[in-house]
Amino acid sequence: MEQELRKKVRAGRLLCSLAVLGEGVGVVTWLSPGGLGEAGAVEVTGGASASAYRSVTGAVADAPSWLGPVLEVATEGTLVILGTLLIWMWWTAIRRKAPRGIAGFVLTGLGTVAAYAVSEAVKLVVDEERPYRALRTGAGAVAECPGAGDWSFPSNHATLAAALAVGLAVLWPRLAAITLPLAGGAALLRVLAGVHYPHDVLAGTTLGGAAVAAVLLAFMPLAQPGSTGLIPG
Repeated sequence: MEQELRKKVRAGRLLCSLAVLGEGVGVVTWLSPGGLGEAGAVEVTGGASASAYRSVTGAVADAPSWLGPVLEVATEGTLVILGTLLIWMWWTAIRRKAPRGIAGFVLTGLGTVAAYAVSEAVKLVVDEERPYRALRTGAGAVAECPGAGDWSFPSNHATLAAALAVGLAVLWPRLAAITLPLAGGAALLRVLAGVHYPHDVLAGTTLGGAAVAAVLLAFMPLAQPGSTGLIPG
């Protein structure tokens, strides 16, 4: 009876994991500007996202030259903080000999890597031009501009930040008040710096969060027993 119940729980977790992935794919597809099967780069020049981009970048258009590097450092800083929190959680789990924390660290890492790989693959399919090249007038980037062929959709930074933030929030709910705003800040900074549209960072955030949440839902029960072997004797 107990074994049958465990099977049902695992099946339920797997279904929830697939549902999360499905919703993530749906949102990213909805946000995508197209590109599949089209020759050349996709340029987004109208719509709500382009208007929001113009408004945000226009607010810092006359900022001093040092703002761009500061925004770049701040963006990278959010990822460093989130990565450090994940390592701290892993070290705490090792000291406490907590299999759930160790398994969560491994799965969050794997989910983050998978989300980044998917983000890179989507970039090559969509081929969305960076906004400061597509909009040409009334827009600009204050940060260093990636070169031509470095596509915009989705945002890798937002993907990584959301993946780490969601993993930490699921495994250590008390950290959600820190990690989720950090992920949101990382996404906003990419738009403020002028290197992404709002829909780019929203897609990246959805992709990263959905990937890690799905991995944790599907594999946590299987990973916990195996993680005991990683605990020092």
